[in-house]
Amino acid sequence: MTQHAPPSHGVRRPRNPLSILARWLGRHETLMRLAPAIIWLESRLRSWTNNRVSLVGIAGLASLQLTVPGRKTGLPRTTALLCVPLGDSYIVTGSNWGRPKNPVWSVNLLAAHEAEVKLGAVSRRMSVRPLAGQERDRLWEGIVHYWPGYEMELRIAGGREFRMFMLEPLTSTDLGPDTLDEDGLRSA
Repeated sequence: MTQHAPPSHGVRRPRNPLSILARWLGRHETLMRLAPAIIWLESRLRSWTNNRVSLVGIAGLASLQLTVPGRKTGLPRTTALLCVPLGDSYIVTGSNWGRPKNPVWSVNLLAAHEAEVKLGAVSRRMSVRPLAGQERDRLWEGIVHYWPGYEMELRIAGGREFRMFMLEPLTSTDLGPDTLDEDGLRSA
């Protein structure tokens, strides 16, 4: 199991000045009512720019596109997510905009061992590890430091424990020598 630095040392807040506004807005329930419009705009921006521009990115926050097989159909399912960078890994959290149920992508991710993660125009296979126990508790503090809106979303979700996952780079030995380039990347 990979060990990570404590959240106060490993999770950095974004530097873009717009992130101050985004983080302030993210603490207000009004933003949750705008979720359908935000999701629609995020999807269109990513589509129009070949994933090079995202609404979350404009706001100075990290995001990725996650693709995993549907647990029932096996068909690829892609969703854009806020993520928290931690070294060369990423934490994703199933807050589902504060809704009472877990997001479908988190159910699919629980059934997966690997996922295709697209950051900008670069795709990469990453291992998937659900976070639990003390590690989850410690990293929860770090993600709330990064995105304070999670506290409000937790409250309006009725205390549902959000699923959290660590996405970690696969090594070339995990995938075989012909799968990745020398940097462990696969261009989209």
